[in-house]
Amino acid sequence: MSQQQDGYTRVESPSEIETLLEMLTEPGGASLQVTTSGSKPLPVLVVEQRPGNLLALDISAIREIAGELKRGQAFRLLGQTQGKMLRSPSLMMTECHEAEGRLICTCPYPHHLEVLQRRASFRARLRLGMEVGAILRDDKDGSAQGDLKDLSLEGCQLELALSAGALLANADRSLEVELCFPNETRFVVRASPRHQTVDTERQIILAGFRFDAISGDQERQLWYFVREIERESARYAEGSEASRLPSLLFQTQAATPPTVGRRTSQTYPTPMAKRLARIAGYLDAQLLELQQGGEVDPVQLSRHADRLLTLHDEDREGLLFATRCLQHEPRLVRHCLGASVHLLDLAGLPPIPRELSKAMVASAMVHDLGKAEWDAELWQAPHPDARQRQQMHGHVEELMRRMERCQWLSANIFESVARNVNERLDGSGYPRGLTADALHELARAAAVVDAVDAMRRDRPDRPAWRFDAIYRHLLNHPDQFDQRWVKRYIQRFGLTPIGSLVRFDGGQLAWIQALDAQGHPDQVQLTDAIEPPGSPLGETLRGSAIQNLGGIQEELPISS
Repeated sequence: MSQQQDGYTRVESPSEIETLLEMLTEPGGASLQVTTSGSKPLPVLVVEQRPGNLLALDISAIREIAGELKRGQAFRLLGQTQGKMLRSPSLMMTECHEAEGRLICTCPYPHHLEVLQRRASFRARLRLGMEVGAILRDDKDGSAQGDLKDLSLEGCQLELALSAGALLANADRSLEVELCFPNETRFVVRASPRHQTVDTERQIILAGFRFDAISGDQERQLWYFVREIERESARYAEGSEASRLPSLLFQTQAATPPTVGRRTSQTYPTPMAKRLARIAGYLDAQLLELQQGGEVDPVQLSRHADRLLTLHDEDREGLLFATRCLQHEPRLVRHCLGASVHLLDLAGLPPIPRELSKAMVASAMVHDLGKAEWDAELWQAPHPDARQRQQMHGHVEELMRRMERCQWLSANIFESVARNVNERLDGSGYPRGLTADALHELARAAAVVDAVDAMRRDRPDRPAWRFDAIYRHLLNHPDQFDQRWVKRYIQRFGLTPIGSLVRFDGGQLAWIQALDAQGHPDQVQLTDAIEPPGSPLGETLRGSAIQNLGGIQEELPISS
């Protein structure tokens, strides 16, 4: 044996080579890496070894590179077993053929292997769109659901709700972690909490765990999971998604929602609110990607814009109410979803073509995500000075820089909805101080929707406004807001819009969930609490039954 500079030891004993390769015949035991710069390991299966003669590899999962291998592309065989990382010398394929639906290739038998006698500490991070649920269990304190954020052979990081704090209170206690992949693969392991970070804005705990005394079989499974996460992640790299086959771990039935996860375990007042929470989860993950220097993902944005349109088609009133039921989400996520749903309902209905409605919804969904890099000082400033205002106004151009990959999105619609939403008719807006003659109709509509939703939410310098005060403000500023769109908004959503909390003459509190053609409550749900709608709410009343409550005495603004 000889030691190399990178820590690998060269193994030349024929019997030891045979033993090591035999360990790679387990599913998930081996991967193939072409020798071009920057290439990632791809999954293969060692199906046969003839010592001193050849190796047979099943490359069915990576058929897309078969042509490259046939043309003489060199590769290495990689593996992980019993705490050792293995790699072969550079190999080349000698033959490739189909056998019972599998693609089998052969290559010369390696005359040596290189072994790294330590466990890999590399962490595979789940990218936007990759969802793996997790269940954390303790014999005494019950269980909690969360989401896997990264995985290595040594441990993992989970995103959990704040309510999981009780499970993590005793850092010395070993807990059970179950990972739940989209294709219903389950993996259970014991693990000990190592570090915790509480994010009060997102209302989550980010917890790191170290696995306890894993077996050889668990280690092989973990190596397989790490490799498949990396493989699926590579599909989302720029320009590569269409050229790579998806990992089997992440394949699931079309439109099947995850059954395990942080949001899955939350309770919501309506089924529609729970479905909208999935889209909120996408925006939350996209927000984190931007905070870490990433870009807006075009595929995920398109997919979730379609989902939002579908929810609106199914139940317009239910969706409008659901935008008030996401109090567990970050304020940016709540605002972007509220604005996108209301803009769609105000300006995006037929006869506008569906593809334009989709572009409008997508633009509104991300219009404020350039604020992802704001620090706590900016968020909490009650009276920002000139320097802080300049920083705040920079969020628009910051978003523009992160949209380069979204080529499917109409540039004109994105310009109106996302870039110009903060402009005002008199030129007092930002970022460019445009005036009325430079603002498209859609930009004027978006400005009204955005302002209403923003005023409905608490800020450091003021609480949420009542609707009558919001409408009065907009009507009193014709120099800033297009009065045609202000009046259309009031006509469309009424004086007490869906999602309003009102007190009736008899003292009963209720949430408005539907309005009749005259803008009067047609469905309400009773509540005893002056707080965002939670679960469960009280009795639902419809039509004439609402009359027994008397007239509406007041509307109570709730920043939900």
